Amino acid sequence: MTRVAELMSSPVITCAGDATLGEVAALLLEHRIHGVVVPDETGEAVGVVSDSDLLAGEWLAADDDSLMTMRALTARDLMTSPPVTIDAEADAADAAARLRAERLARLFVTARAGVVGVVATSDLVRLLVRPITARATVADVMTRGIVICRGDTTAAQAARAMTDRRSRELVVCSAEGRALGVVTGSDLLPLIAADKTDVPVTELMHEPLSIARGETLREAADQMLEHAVHRLLVVDPAAPDQIPLGTITTTDVLVEMAAPGSVWRS
Repeated sequence: MTRVAELMSSPVITCAGDATLGEVAALLLEHRIHGVVVPDETGEAVGVVSDSDLLAGEWLAADDDSLMTMRALTARDLMTSPPVTIDAEADAADAAARLRAERLARLFVTARAGVVGVVATSDLVRLLVRPITARATVADVMTRGIVICRGDTTAAQAARAMTDRRSRELVVCSAEGRALGVVTGSDLLPLIAADKTDVPVTELMHEPLSIARGETLREAADQMLEHAVHRLLVVDPAAPDQIPLGTITTTDVLVEMAAPGSVWRS
C-alpha cells in the first residue's frame, strides 16, 4: 500500500481570509500551485481558493461597477468551505477514487497537526510510471511533452510561453505539425537591448536537429557534442513530417547516468 503521506506536497500554502483576488492569483503563480488554504484565527483550515474559483469570476466584465465589485472580493468571499480532506495514512487508491468520484483536482491531507499537505491528481499519476530495466535508447529516456508554437508567434509571445511553461525552448511548427525550427531563450537575449519584441520566431529560430527514437543514448550524446547543443528533437523515422515525439536533452542523459544500477555507475 502506498500512503497518501508518501505522495503529498508539503507544506501547504495559505493566505489570509481578507486577501484580495489579485493577491491570491500572485500566490498561485509564485508557488506554481492551483489552490491555497484559508485558515481561521486559530490556524485551522476553513476553506480553499483555487485557480478555478478565480476564473469563475466576472473577469471579462467591461463596466466599472462589475470591476469595483470584483476588486472588493476577498479570499473568504470566494473560498470553498470546508476543504475536502483525506487522512495522511489513507491508501493512495482511496485518494484516487475520491478525486474521480467527487470530480476534484486535489485533496488536503490531514494528520494530528491539522492540514499537513496536499495530494493532487498529478501526484497520484506518478504511481503509473514504471521503472525501465534497460534504458538503452532515446525512446526510453526522452521527454515526451514539448511546447510548440506557430511561425507567426512574436518574440514577446514566445517569451511568455517559455516563462509560463517553464521551458527553455519552443518548437516552431507548421499548421500541419511539421517542425520548422527551434527557438531558445538564448535566441531571445539579443532582443532585450534592441527592445524589439514583435519579431516573429521564424526570424530567430535555428534548424532543428533531430534523432530517431530507436537510436542509442551514445548516439544522442555524440550529436549533442558535435553540434554543441543541449537538446535534440525526437522523431518517428516513418513519419518525419509529423509533429515531433518529444525531446532528449543533456539532462535526460545525465539523469540516466546517475540512476542507481546505471551502467555508468556499475
